[in-house]
Amino acid sequence: MNEIISRLRSSVSLLPLFSVRNLIEVVIIAIIVYELMLWIKNTRAWTLLKGIIVILLFTLFAAIMRLDTILWILERVSTVAMLAMVIIFQPELRKALEQLGSQNIVTNLFTISGGDSKYSGVMSGESINGIVNATFYMAKKKTGALMTIEQNESLLDIEKTGIEIKGLISSGLLINIFEKNTPLHDGAVIIRGNEVAAATCYLTLSENMQISKDLGTRHRAAIGISETTDSLTIVVSEETGRVSVAQGGKLTRVPDQESLRRILQALVTDEESKRFLKWRKAKQKADEEDQ
Repeated sequence: MNEIISRLRSSVSLLPLFSVRNLIEVVIIAIIVYELMLWIKNTRAWTLLKGIIVILLFTLFAAIMRLDTILWILERVSTVAMLAMVIIFQPELRKALEQLGSQNIVTNLFTISGGDSKYSGVMSGESINGIVNATFYMAKKKTGALMTIEQNESLLDIEKTGIEIKGLISSGLLINIFEKNTPLHDGAVIIRGNEVAAATCYLTLSENMQISKDLGTRHRAAIGISETTDSLTIVVSEETGRVSVAQGGKLTRVPDQESLRRILQALVTDEESKRFLKWRKAKQKADEEDQ
């Protein structure tokens, strides 16, 4: 027994002493990792990260199965791939470096998220009615509109290209934003939860050559954002007054208010279902730990 205790003491003595300097290093590393993950989540790099994880898993599989040829190819391609990533994500990297000096990292770390419940969470029935009423009022007046509703993938990067609104969703607000010859009418509106987050946002146009030539810039922008994110975008044509919805790279005509209301309610139901499943899994895990 004494021998076991002496061995434990000797092994503990080999561990480095945890000093104040070590604590500072841990805090700095934690802040850097947090800011890096936050940046990745709010840009296209999040999709890239998921792709890298898949490649790493495939590499691990190849290593376990001793697929030497595949490992040799991956080793040769990796250097070129790293250079390509820097070139592809040059705008995001430049923006991150520009924001590094302008952001108060300490304040951002300790800012309480969530805010007023009216402005966050799942879209309410009142917000859905506001969007539906505004959409078909503008359709009747042939006022062009472009409204992108954020879902699981963050649109913060796109939101920063416009003007911040942070207003509670209402038909009056949306109609006034897209009123012709006003400062905010051009570009897209980003909707997050129960708030209009920003207006005059820039959406990248779709490069799909199979899109009908009759579709204008708004429709191509709506399809473009739906190809790269899981968002849903409502488009009102300025020429015809037709209402369409873009999701998953596809554009669908919406004939009436009830159809649009059903589409938006399906989004809410899907989001609530995901939250319920997360809550149920967490509860089951807690119950298992108690047992």
